[in-house]
Amino acid sequence: MGYTGWELPGDERAKLLELFPQRYERLVAHHVTLDFGVPPGHPLPDATEGEVIGTVDDESGVQALIVAIDGNTERPDGSTTHITWSLADGRQPVESNLAIQEFGWRPAEPVAIRLVPRFFA
Repeated sequence: MGYTGWELPGDERAKLLELFPQRYERLVAHHVTLDFGVPPGHPLPDATEGEVIGTVDDESGVQALIVAIDGNTERPDGSTTHITWSLADGRQPVESNLAIQEFGWRPAEPVAIRLVPRFFA
């Protein structure tokens, strides 16, 4: 089992790092998850671009960027599409979901990004 979503290409990552500097020790900045817990061969998403439209920082080690895909930020499981951006030691990427639920997110000037649909094992 794995998950589908979009990989963030290196040049897009570099562009976003200039606009949204990492706050914590470990830079993640890797992907946007769409469907979690799916088998290999699960259909990939069609979209190849999105927009960073907001940020969240729980002030204790989790920073994420909110991403709209085709104008939508809701994943099939009801959570919010995002890129886990940076983490403090001991924090895990999945905690971005909790930070968004608990703190909400702050709007940011929209930034268009290119994304690569893929399956992650």
